[in-house]
Amino acid sequence: MSGGSGGKKKLSKAERLRLQKEEEDRRLIEEEEARLRAEQEEAERLEKERIVREERERLEAKDQERRGTELAELHSLEENFLSARQWKADYRAHAKWEHYMQCDGSPDPAVPQEINTFMSLWQENKNEDIEFVIKKGNQVLNLIEKLNFLLLDTPPNELMEKVIIQYQESILELQSLLHQKYNEATEHLLKKASTFADSDSGNMDVVIKDKNITFCIWGNLKKNPRFKNHMFCDAENGFDLPKTVATSDVAVRILHTHYDHISPLQCIPKLHLKVQAPESKPELTVLYDMKEEKEEEQKSGEDSDLVIEKESDGRKSAISFKDSTKIDPDENETLEEESDKKSENVSTNSGVQVAPLQVATDEKEEEIIGENVVDLHQFTPVGGVYLIDALKLPPQAKQIKGWTMVELLDVGLEIYPYPPESEETEDATYPHIGVTLRLLDSVIFFEEPMVGRWDSEGKQWRTDGISDIKYKMKEKQISFEMDAFYTITLIQDAHLNMPYQSWELRPNGTDELLFTVVTAFAEVQMQIKGNQCMLSSIIMDGSEQLSHLTGKWTSPIDLTIALKKAGVNIFPSDYSHKYVCVNKKTPLAEVTTYQQMALVASAFAFSWSKWNLASGQDQVVFKVSEHLKTDAVKDEDWSLYMFNGQRAQRLNISETSEAFSEDLAENTEFHSTLYHLIKDFASEEAIEEVKKASCLFIDAIYQLLIATRVLTYS
Repeated sequence: MSGGSGGKKKLSKAERLRLQKEEEDRRLIEEEEARLRAEQEEAERLEKERIVREERERLEAKDQERRGTELAELHSLEENFLSARQWKADYRAHAKWEHYMQCDGSPDPAVPQEINTFMSLWQENKNEDIEFVIKKGNQVLNLIEKLNFLLLDTPPNELMEKVIIQYQESILELQSLLHQKYNEATEHLLKKASTFADSDSGNMDVVIKDKNITFCIWGNLKKNPRFKNHMFCDAENGFDLPKTVATSDVAVRILHTHYDHISPLQCIPKLHLKVQAPESKPELTVLYDMKEEKEEEQKSGEDSDLVIEKESDGRKSAISFKDSTKIDPDENETLEEESDKKSENVSTNSGVQVAPLQVATDEKEEEIIGENVVDLHQFTPVGGVYLIDALKLPPQAKQIKGWTMVELLDVGLEIYPYPPESEETEDATYPHIGVTLRLLDSVIFFEEPMVGRWDSEGKQWRTDGISDIKYKMKEKQISFEMDAFYTITLIQDAHLNMPYQSWELRPNGTDELLFTVVTAFAEVQMQIKGNQCMLSSIIMDGSEQLSHLTGKWTSPIDLTIALKKAGVNIFPSDYSHKYVCVNKKTPLAEVTTYQQMALVASAFAFSWSKWNLASGQDQVVFKVSEHLKTDAVKDEDWSLYMFNGQRAQRLNISETSEAFSEDLAENTEFHSTLYHLIKDFASEEAIEEVKKASCLFIDAIYQLLIATRVLTYS
């Protein structure tokens, strides 16, 4: 064998060219096949899109054709709002008549002559003891509650400007008069301090507890420096005085009002349905109260009867009223930019018109919060107010040869100045006053509260002047030091429970419903029955809280007030959007959804969906399930619905899908109303439940939905 015979044979030039041509031909064939395949896929895609588009256009046209019929049916359901409004107006008139017929001497707080006479007569009475003032004070607080309820419950179109001012002034005058009477009763008590001397220390020690106040007073009768600190055992409130004060003719009062009569009066944001009934058909005006820190005069020329109106029912410490519209610039700027028709109304399906809220740019309205000043838009006082005063002890009666002699001073209740007020001591430092306070069991503090002191000159709560704060959460006790005697309150972040983690609205029988809101700290469950609602439970760390509130039927407004007073705030205020990550939705989508959810909630459950965060500002997404039982809704029974206020659709995705899609669910159609979309999949029994639902029940659901605003604060 010759060498190299086993090696690879070299290809000839012709062979190489042939192979290259075959490779090129194969590449061209593959490219052509790929091109044809791509063209076929593109054609199929375009055909699919055409079919989807044509089907969508067909469904949209079908929706448009039956729109008039659907809206007419919805109007008949919306008459429930008209009926509820009329019932409440009749109820207010009946209550007024019943009060008149009782002739029990108690004033009607809505009648200026009666409330002014009541205050004048009590103003004239002197030398009343503390027990009488406490009893009378409960009556005064009841009158204040009635005025607050009238401001919050009466539709704004029924409240004239002068009436609002009148109610606000009456509230402030009643609060001032009650505080004055507590001072007079304290003075009356101190004149007899020696009769309340404690057997051990020889000093005055009085504790009076009532449902609305805890009154503690200590009189330094012996002036023994060993007794410079004192604990009121029955109230668990106490103090530690500087030695100079402990050897003076001084009394210390800790008056704990379980209510806040010091802070500027706050309003509760709300949305009313102003229902009007022209001859042709009933129409609804949505009054959407989302006033913020800025004001703008209402546009003139809005001659439509159907418009979102601003409601000036805010209770203020300095009484003022303007025909103005406060708006939320953040939530609505996109609306105005896109529409560029800021003064026009947007028609909804149901005949409701929503006016885009105006964006005000008047920077003068912006309130500047100073250092150490509590921003009451972000924080809220909880647990009432503690008035901690050092008072001059008046001369006590003395027994001389069978005679009781006392020096009478007509100076009223005198404040003991501490630190002393003089030019020489202006820059001097003085020992601080130690204070220990027992917190109310009827409130919840989710985090350690701040301690605020009232600045009477600035009319604001401040945090300076308070030091060495120690909080015992289990014992519900707080201790601190202060550089002077102050009026104190405990401050909590108003938005600790926002945004909500989830929510659910579930029918639980005829005209009965459970409304659950889950926050980072607690699960709040409310029950609605007829026109009443109650707190079913508040579960925090596995245990139920606020047992004094649970199981008590009341109105939706009263329930919101009670929960906020107890420290459970799940009701966004006028300024909450500044402090909470809000899921912005247009008023048209949000308001109309609450309205139509309320109309069908007697037979259908609604719940939070994570896809509401992905649907944009114009659309709201939520879960829906027909529910005629009393047990919980199963996960597989939920369907996803999307609504923008004018068109409703059922989505093809589920809560566990990987991505959001607006695609219609198979074999479903568009509808102009949520009611008609739900009706496509509902049983006859469920629709009958919807039709026979009480108008007051529907109205109560609507009020709680508006108060919580679950679609934007979840």
